[in-house]
Amino acid sequence: MIEYTLTTNFVEVTVLPIYIEEQSIPYENCYVWMYNVKIKNKSQSTIQLLSRHWQIIDYKGKVNEIAGVGVIGEQPVIKSGEVFKYTSGTYLNVPSGIMQGKYEFLNEESIKVFEVMIPPFSLDSPYIKTRPH
Repeated sequence: MIEYTLTTNFVEVTVLPIYIEEQSIPYENCYVWMYNVKIKNKSQSTIQLLSRHWQIIDYKGKVNEIAGVGVIGEQPVIKSGEVFKYTSGTYLNVPSGIMQGKYEFLNEESIKVFEVMIPPFSLDSPYIKTRPH
């Protein structure tokens, strides 16, 4: 398993994708992953996660965009030096793809909204012979 990490605007995002064999049904073109996300506030300010925007791109190039308020029903406030963790999931109709995206945060001291990039990460199942990305 590979962790993917990217720091933007003093916020470090680490993602660990995991293929879920038990929930996948390859003969019905259903491949399922969970991904663990860790968001570390490396700034001196308290920040709040406002929204997310994901791009899920399968290896054939089909793009699915997902946007919404917060993550897993929360808009967490993360103090300087603290970490927020959550787990979510996705599926594809093909055995491989990538996910990437961004979060929108509020700096509670300056009252400014800023973006934090989510590192692109591979969604690979054992049903693909070579990595397409």
